[in-house]
Amino acid sequence: MTRPPTAAQRRVIDAADPVTGRLRGTESQLTALVKRGLAFRHPRPPHDHFLTPEGHRVRQGITQVPGPAGPEEAPAPTGVFAARVGGEEAAPAAGPARRREVHSAWQGLLELRRMTNPGGTTDRPCGWERTHLVQAAALALEAAGHGPAGPEDGGYRVRETPQPEAVAVHEPDHEALRACAATLEGAGWQVSEHREPRGGTRYLLASPRRA
Repeated sequence: MTRPPTAAQRRVIDAADPVTGRLRGTESQLTALVKRGLAFRHPRPPHDHFLTPEGHRVRQGITQVPGPAGPEEAPAPTGVFAARVGGEEAAPAAGPARRREVHSAWQGLLELRRMTNPGGTTDRPCGWERTHLVQAAALALEAAGHGPAGPEDGGYRVRETPQPEAVAVHEPDHEALRACAATLEGAGWQVSEHREPRGGTRYLLASPRRA
């Protein structure tokens, strides 16, 4: 379990600009938030600090930041927000509250793109997404309304691959798989369809588009 932010860190997070996520605090506080993945330092002057999507979740009362899934397994359930990668043993209940959380996370990610991509573009993934490929692709799919797989039923599953900057998306229904491809392409990912050597099952390879 990831430790929740300290009281001082939480005050910095709570005081962030509600629109941009810009942070104010001491250098040590901001550095600590960056190390925990809750904030990032803008690469261009004046090098202000901003909340990451995880930081926005903490600001809404969530105190744990989950890591990306392994290549063959979903992350363990934590009881806090994480994009559904598919195949979780225990998943958050679907419903209006979940949809609001997912929508908020997606809007936070778009804002992160605007603040960090050259020219403020939001049509392609940002640096944070390139270091959190599984969670980023899963968030794009869940935010668009695609159904993640349960432990044994159908739906999408996003997994790491040996290829750099690429995730695999599995979906047993071919039409649903093509719909996932369209969603990821619209979210700024390069997508190609492939067949597994054994069995010929179709799957997607998706990589963040750079230009």
